[in-house]
Amino acid sequence: MLRIAVPNKGSLSGPAAEMLHEAGYRQRKEAKELVLVDPDNQVEFFFLRPRDIAVYVGSGRLDVGITGRDLLLDSASEAEEVLALGFAGSTFRFARPVGTGIAGVRDLEGLRIATSYTGLVEQHLAEHGVKAAAVTKLDGAVETAVHLGVADVIADVVETGTSLRNAGLEVFGDPILVSDAVVIRPKGAGEDPAVEQFLRRLQGVLVARRYVLMDYDIRAEQVGAAVALTPGLESPTVSPLHTEGWVAVRSMVLRKEAQRIMDDLWAIGARAILVTNIHACRI
Repeated sequence: MLRIAVPNKGSLSGPAAEMLHEAGYRQRKEAKELVLVDPDNQVEFFFLRPRDIAVYVGSGRLDVGITGRDLLLDSASEAEEVLALGFAGSTFRFARPVGTGIAGVRDLEGLRIATSYTGLVEQHLAEHGVKAAAVTKLDGAVETAVHLGVADVIADVVETGTSLRNAGLEVFGDPILVSDAVVIRPKGAGEDPAVEQFLRRLQGVLVARRYVLMDYDIRAEQVGAAVALTPGLESPTVSPLHTEGWVAVRSMVLRKEAQRIMDDLWAIGARAILVTNIHACRI
């Protein structure tokens, strides 16, 4: 039975549960459930703190996990990313007091840094050959560290930047990391059919979210122009209609481009243009 670690709370939890549900897996009915067995799919889910998931997976105690890329890299565990899931996106950056002359990572030499991600920060500094006076770990409210004299700068997840501005801080330099939710497994793990099936299901959800199915009718002489607009993944399906000289076309198109494609198809004579959501697929 495949053993999978799932975030039990936070910004990762809800979207992960939704994706797993779309992929056909059972989900817990109460937040207090720590373990859920899905016998139909031969899977056992373990609901853990997002920060701990990389440790459990890296140790080999669990086969697969869903966590944040930032948490994976900060953990220094023996786990590796195998699939990006496209939700819970965030940017990890340095922030300084407004008006100071700190401009980039090189200016952090000899300064004190406060963060909840010491492993990630220390790795970033080492890559740039910078030695900080101290990298202090805080579990929350990192923005107040400078005001309270604990640090000269901070490193934290930045979304809108409102919390930083309220604390008299501003971001500087390049992002340390752009993160989102990822699937991880132990480094060097061999091929496992159960893991591959799990990944295919999640990839199917990602494709279904990204694409829609488009159907339309068009005159046969315009098929070439229409297919150029809707080439599909392999090739669109083209079927003759009862009315002579007309065909029906079905193709997958990118969701974000669907309205523009409909306009372009209409302009070359396509009619009865329909767009349908895809609930599941395999590519």
